[in-house]
Amino acid sequence: MSTLVKGTDFVTVPTQDYEAAAKFYGEVLELPFGKRWGEMPAGEFETGSLTLALMQVDAFGIDFSPINTPIALHVDDVQAAREELESRGVTFMGDILDSGVCHQAFFRDPDGNVLGIHNRYAPTD
Repeated sequence: MSTLVKGTDFVTVPTQDYEAAAKFYGEVLELPFGKRWGEMPAGEFETGSLTLALMQVDAFGIDFSPINTPIALHVDDVQAAREELESRGVTFMGDILDSGVCHQAFFRDPDGNVLGIHNRYAPTD
């Protein structure tokens, strides 16, 4: 029996201003740019394991609403990554969280979407 869904191609991140969002994801987070969606105000940025598709939602007939649960971006060292991002103007929401299996810290992009930097230190089962 075959599975209908074969994987995840991308996760959409809503924006009200594609150019400003692209600058943040490309310059502040230093994510590699993938592809622009033709003439539409949307484009893709690569994380290494998941594509983030920035979409200026009003151009697609969608009402804007920011993501309120974090997209966890893998880093090797949460403290060092936090310090670097803070030097680039990113403001974090609270302290670094130690869940017992990982460290993570949360922040918002210019549109208010919640992102996190994350590192799992406990081995997976």
